[in-house]
Amino acid sequence: MKKGLKIAIGADHAGFDYKQAILGMFGDDISFNDFGTYSTESADYPDFSHPVALAVENGDVDFGILLCGSANGVAMTANKHQDIRAAICWKHELAIPARTHNDANILCLPAKHMSLEEAKKTIETFLTEEFEGGRHERRVVKISC
Repeated sequence: MKKGLKIAIGADHAGFDYKQAILGMFGDDISFNDFGTYSTESADYPDFSHPVALAVENGDVDFGILLCGSANGVAMTANKHQDIRAAICWKHELAIPARTHNDANILCLPAKHMSLEEAKKTIETFLTEEFEGGRHERRVVKISC
């Protein structure tokens, strides 16, 4: 994993505890823009998904990480943005093709359906893998409307 990466991160109440753990797992190697939520009080996932997607879309950060209970809501919201490819990954093996084949730029984690250790491993995999390009490039270009 490259040092110096900038990551936008956001979560609703269901992903808050994992988000807090993730913020502390990389030390100074990665900087985070934390778009909330800031407690376990009920919160609406679009309020955090849109700012994370905008930060990625505008090039303010290298990647985004979104968390909610199932990851479906945050992924659906983020994928409304042009040039965002948000991938739901509930185990680290899914992060490999998300990055190498689909050039995913936002990782969506289902906090209620994976352990914190698996979430950390999935993030490390997502941030380590590189897009392969080649035959995958023409497919990725066709994703945006």
